[in-house]
Amino acid sequence: MDKKSNVLIVEDHALTSFALKTSLETQDYTGNVWVAETPQIAFDICEKNEVDLVLMDLGLPELNGVELTRRLKAKYDNIKVVILTSHCEKDEVTACLEAGICAYCTKDIKPDKLNAIIKDVLDGSMYFDSAVSRYVMQSTTKNISKFANISIKDCYNLTQQEKRVLILLATGYNNSQIARELSISVNTTKVHVCSILQKMNVEDRTQAAIKAIRENLIV
Repeated sequence: MDKKSNVLIVEDHALTSFALKTSLETQDYTGNVWVAETPQIAFDICEKNEVDLVLMDLGLPELNGVELTRRLKAKYDNIKVVILTSHCEKDEVTACLEAGICAYCTKDIKPDKLNAIIKDVLDGSMYFDSAVSRYVMQSTTKNISKFANISIKDCYNLTQQEKRVLILLATGYNNSQIARELSISVNTTKVHVCSILQKMNVEDRTQAAIKAIRENLIV
């Protein structure tokens, strides 16, 4: 990443925001790093500056992080939002997805991991903590029903067989079910899945499915 990215931390806990700001300012991909203790300050910073990514807490005063995300995305569609929270309830996760977030991290995440995720999100990747991945899959696959009625756009240099695997993966099939559906071995299925993850620049099958659906690759 050649261009430095500006990051806004929205967090009302002073010690947490200080630690996050200190960590982010040491990264080679960051430009300006701002802190907003309240939603209003966050709005003011976004109004006056070019913000590339918002690191968002959910438990904020006056306006929760989900609603703040909705309003920011409505006005600044290009801003990427990474949730950093101790909340892992299904309703909140689903609401965050609907608001247009790119990543959902829990606050017990290691700093190096968080920095890597932020950098990847700025490069176009998505990330969802394993604690919430089942809610993400339920939310993103609810409108996909029959394998025969859907296809996938040409993207990420996927082969035809990899496209078939990705469709089934996004529909909720495990490796054994994919192998049976496509009349291939489980080992061959695993090879296809590994190739898909590499080409799509994601860490696991859940993120691949989410990325495919969120980017409207599956039609």
